Amino acid sequence: MTDEQIEHTAVAEQEPMIEDAAVAGEPVAAMSTGAKLVLKRGGVLTDIAYEIHSPATIGRFDPSVGPIDVDLASQPEGAYVSRKHARIIQDDGVWKVVDLGSSNGTFVLRDDFERVEEAELSDGQEFALGNARFVFQLA
Repeated sequence: MTDEQIEHTAVAEQEPMIEDAAVAGEPVAAMSTGAKLVLKRGGVLTDIAYEIHSPATIGRFDPSVGPIDVDLASQPEGAYVSRKHARIIQDDGVWKVVDLGSSNGTFVLRDDFERVEEAELSDGQEFALGNARFVFQLA
């Protein structure tokens, strides 16, 4: 086999690229594997952002409940966030926020903030855990 044939074979054996998924009929948006949560204060986005991958548990770390993915204990808003407050999941390309039985609730901004047990999140969607406000952004 020549060097050129070896290189062509190696390229052909690599995993398909995202562009290939669109050709195969899969929506490219469904291929998103990560997102971020940007903290808002006083109605303004901050430079505090948490990169997440599904599933991601949000809360305040406590050794008695084990690890979490997004620890808000160091943020002033963390005082109103349960130790395991909510989980962000991606299911069949759809991102969702799921309340985990929190004391102060999970809210999604629609016309006004609406308390939810589970809700879909779209790019730019604003939501709140207790009084901690975030904007969900696809990576």
